[in-house]
Amino acid sequence: MSGHLTYPEAIVIGALQGVTELFPVSSLGHSVLLPAWLGGRWAQDLNVSAPESPYLAFIVGLHVATAAALLVFFWRDWVRIVVGFWTSLRYRRIRTPDERLAWMIIIATIPVGIAGLALEHVFRTVLGRPIPAAVFLTLNGLVLYGAERLRRRAAAASATRPAPVAAAPAAARPDAGAGSGAGTVYGRPLARTVAEEENDPAGSDARIARSGFVATTLIGAAQILALLPGISRSGVTMAAGLLRGFSHEDSARFAFLLATPVILAAGMLKVPDLFGPLGNGIHGQVLAGSLASFVGAYLAVRFLTRYFQTRTLTPFAIYCTVAGLASLVLLGLR
Repeated sequence: MSGHLTYPEAIVIGALQGVTELFPVSSLGHSVLLPAWLGGRWAQDLNVSAPESPYLAFIVGLHVATAAALLVFFWRDWVRIVVGFWTSLRYRRIRTPDERLAWMIIIATIPVGIAGLALEHVFRTVLGRPIPAAVFLTLNGLVLYGAERLRRRAAAASATRPAPVAAAPAAARPDAGAGSGAGTVYGRPLARTVAEEENDPAGSDARIARSGFVATTLIGAAQILALLPGISRSGVTMAAGLLRGFSHEDSARFAFLLATPVILAAGMLKVPDLFGPLGNGIHGQVLAGSLASFVGAYLAVRFLTRYFQTRTLTPFAIYCTVAGLASLVLLGLR
């Protein structure tokens, strides 16, 4: 591989991997398609389908930097989750939202972990080529659009149902103490309750924890589809979350939390390869690419957590569909 991976290639692919791993547009699909789009030396140097692919070891090794960016961004949340896991083991219970969320992430990660170990090599060598990647990128767009359509249909159906009976005012409830009154709910300030449920990350985690283990395990299992080049891990996870009734914000948050251990584990498995024969002569490029990946991933998750507070997957669905079809046309003409 010495001399086959330049610094510009490493930096561009590193930044691309960091951004597209978290955007719902498929990092592996773009890592396969970009060299094919550019052609020339890029197409020769950057080939993930080779039996012993140094390029694949490089881009998967970049996952460590991407996972590090997620850990830095969500460090407070991971502290709560780890503490919840510890208290669950210590007291032999699964009671609090943090304890439930910790076990949900662990259980939801198992299916993709098993599938990745069993199928990653086959999927990569057979399908890690430009044409299949373009097909799956197109399908990724259709999946995102279909999830948005189904969610809107479910929301419209819910809006036509009779509204539930309004709760009695706080002052009329027998458990409303002397501290209850206007602007309070069960003795707690109304403004704080809304903030906890809608703006506080712990409120988002509490909503996710209430969804149940079956729902979160199914959402986590959707990551298996991301073994196909062109299918986005965050995209299919978010789509599954929307179909289970999550909001866009909660779907994105849970997708990023679920992705962190999977991305980190995938990267750690490839790190030894980068310090072996496959990494000979490119350690500097690996470092440059990792730094670019870390910065790209951090900026991406910072943007997306705000974006999905008010917006949808539709723009990404359009992009993937158009980019996938355009790639099929471009590659077919060559």
